[in-house]
Amino acid sequence: MGTAQGEGNRDAPVMRGISSTGDFFVDGIRDDIPYYRDVYNLERAEALGRQCRDLRGGGSGGVINRVTRQADGMAHRSGSLQFGSSLRRRGTLDYGAGIGDDAGYRINAVYENSESFRNGFTLERYGVNPTFGLDVGMQTRLQLSYEHFHDARTADRGIPSFHGRPVDTDPAAFFGNPALSVTKARVDAFDATLDHAFTDKLSLRNHLRWAGYDKMYRNVFPGAVDSTGTLVTLSAYSNATQRRNLFNQTDLVWHASTGEIRHTVLAGAELGRQVTDNFRMTGYFAPGANLVPVAAPTVSVPVDFRQSATDADNHGISRVVAAYLQDQIELSSHWLAVIGLRHDDFRVRLRNKRNGDVFRSEDDMLSPRAGLIYKPLARLSLYATYSKAFQPRAGDQLASLNASNASLEPETFRNHELGAKWDIRQDLQASVAVYRLVRGNVAITDPTDATRMILTDGQRTQGVELGIAGHITEAWQLMGGYAFQAGEITATQSAAALRGNQLAQLPRHSASLWNRYDFSPSLGGGLGIIYRDAIFASADNQVTLPAFTRVDAAVYWTPRRTMQFQLNVENLGNTRYFASANSNNNISPGAPRSAWLSINYRY
Repeated sequence: MGTAQGEGNRDAPVMRGISSTGDFFVDGIRDDIPYYRDVYNLERAEALGRQCRDLRGGGSGGVINRVTRQADGMAHRSGSLQFGSSLRRRGTLDYGAGIGDDAGYRINAVYENSESFRNGFTLERYGVNPTFGLDVGMQTRLQLSYEHFHDARTADRGIPSFHGRPVDTDPAAFFGNPALSVTKARVDAFDATLDHAFTDKLSLRNHLRWAGYDKMYRNVFPGAVDSTGTLVTLSAYSNATQRRNLFNQTDLVWHASTGEIRHTVLAGAELGRQVTDNFRMTGYFAPGANLVPVAAPTVSVPVDFRQSATDADNHGISRVVAAYLQDQIELSSHWLAVIGLRHDDFRVRLRNKRNGDVFRSEDDMLSPRAGLIYKPLARLSLYATYSKAFQPRAGDQLASLNASNASLEPETFRNHELGAKWDIRQDLQASVAVYRLVRGNVAITDPTDATRMILTDGQRTQGVELGIAGHITEAWQLMGGYAFQAGEITATQSAAALRGNQLAQLPRHSASLWNRYDFSPSLGGGLGIIYRDAIFASADNQVTLPAFTRVDAAVYWTPRRTMQFQLNVENLGNTRYFASANSNNNISPGAPRSAWLSINYRY
């Protein structure tokens, strides 16, 4: 998995050649507004391919699910402080306790106020997430959670390109106006989860989530460099999105047997309603004010933000009613099968508040999933899976409906995969996966009629993924992975996205390896290496981000059980590289050598 730039205002993972801003979940429920998420309240983060995903919906190339920390009646008293390069300043807190024998509470919090190696960049974020757990009788538990999270930072679109490569400039140079380039996100979310065990073989879970999102970003950013390589054109716009999500998921899990065959049956339903308001404005410059020297690209010229003739002012309501059924069948001690099906009734109504036009889409989608697992040895599993996912025509941000595409069928994503997982030892695991992902029903303009949209197969990605994690010795721990990926556009989609072009943001080879060695119970060191092959910045294949190799290091010192000091050095060799892109002229330089000290404590 890689990441795109996200226009400097949002997370934008690229999973098996598919870039998404909406395939995010928190505790299994959609968290799909585009913003920068934090890890302060996480038990773990799961990057799941379609072969690992259950029938929750979503997942074009995969999904990212954040599993949050919950009150469990245990004592939690820990935190961390970070200080480092570019005025990195961050603190976290995790505090919890039991209340009697049946209840408990837990509070996670974060505050960060940092800068960056990029000129003019600032970041301030804070969040608090209290949770409460209560045993309601012997067989029932209630979990309540509320999160308030705020993130404000400079919207940084990076640097432009020249002659097919990132322009030759100081990595710190900001192209545009950092004072006018800002992005803010506010999230308020309430979760209530009820777990009940009817028997030791039958259990029920109901999860209700309400979330309100308020997101805006405004940016002044680079466009094309002129033919002499000395001047760059700036553009500007702002965008504001408010969304209110209400989801309810109910899962019934039943463990049963038919003779020698054992079943784990999951039956569930999801109800959801999302209300979205989107408002966009274009930035207008005084004549000639948006043409600036490449050698001095940071400006403070005024920009007038107002709506153009085509800027969005939309109000959308989407509703989903879904049901799913899955059976995990243990055929014998060596064979396991998984068969599942999800049905979505997904409806979107989008109203253009500028002219009153209303567009509707009604998608009736069946998403199958099937897998077969063979265990020739207790520690070795071989598997084959197939899954099919959909993306409604409204897009992953539910705002892409128009007169041309509203009646078209949703995009499809078909994934075939073969793989193996091997527990080399109890504390050392390895895996391999071979996959093929095909994207279909891509809407393009009819070559014979410019007023019509037609559907075609869009792209194909195939590759091999290797992974290893665990202990080589009691003192030596490692985690690594390698991926070979080949992706191409399979039908011409526009004048820029031609058949045969390679997919953007998809390296043919990528690898990472992190080693930690403990010299003593109190002192350890870490060394890691990251390699990424060259990638194209966009689907036209006109601009290349060069390959790079980066080395990172760390030192761990634990003077006592309640305190640990950790020094991280990123990009030890001060390699110049380019981390990601959003387009040919929005390319993010990688950070030069940087270091930070973390103080982790328990009390």
